[in-house]
Amino acid sequence: MTHQTVGHAAAYDQEGPLADCPDSALVPPDHEPRCPVDITLATLRGRWTPLVLREFLLRGQATYSELSAALPALSDKVLSERLAQLTGAGVIERNRTPSWPPRVRYVLTSQGRALEPVVRSMWEWGTARRETLEPKLGAPLGSE
Repeated sequence: MTHQTVGHAAAYDQEGPLADCPDSALVPPDHEPRCPVDITLATLRGRWTPLVLREFLLRGQATYSELSAALPALSDKVLSERLAQLTGAGVIERNRTPSWPPRVRYVLTSQGRALEPVVRSMWEWGTARRETLEPKLGAPLGSE
């Protein structure tokens, strides 16, 4: 009797999240992704990126100072990197007002708004996961 590999070849023959992601669409890290899942992961890569995006989904727009206050555990360096990353991906837009001092406001784009179901799914999955972990830990996560 031979073993059948579970989940690989059959996944490409049907509709769904992996249907158009054959191994040939997966690329090394320094190349542009072609697989839709990889494209999404490349946009949201790095710790804090989904939380920065969450702030934009809540606000629509924000200044650097507002984001820094909303995410106090995030260093200035990382926040700057995440804003540049999301701007480069077309998720947010950087608007500079010519004044003294210059004012910069970041605005969520339509591509950024389209990521709302992704972030919502992450929140729902995390909520369910947290609820399964709490009984094992004996107390709600985050409580001391």
